[in-house]
Amino acid sequence: MLCRLAGLAFMFSASILLQVLACALYNNWWPMLSALMYVLVPMPCLFFGGGSTQVLFTRESDGWINAAKFLTGASTVGSLAIPIILRHAHMIETSAMWIEFVSFFIFVCTVMCFHRASLEDEW
Repeated sequence: MLCRLAGLAFMFSASILLQVLACALYNNWWPMLSALMYVLVPMPCLFFGGGSTQVLFTRESDGWINAAKFLTGASTVGSLAIPIILRHAHMIETSAMWIEFVSFFIFVCTVMCFHRASLEDEW
């Protein structure tokens, strides 16, 4: 269990490091807008889903659960769309956009691994 937790911490740290590198390497801090979206992604589950990610995988049709699913999806799409929009507006470099995508991929893998680990055993 400790090894899993250390692996998750390493993956999360690598994601944040890439996020900062995408900004620092090109001396342009616009890509940090994606980090704001990383904070917003879990908020609908916390507020509307009772603090559990299990609500995203249910087939219930409660209005609050549907709102949580929609807002989580919109935040996730926003995390990918922000670097694309910034690149299209020529505010960031193409390589910074790709670093942002890799950071997002690692972040999503970290969240999925954490979700699976929390289903398997109690922390």
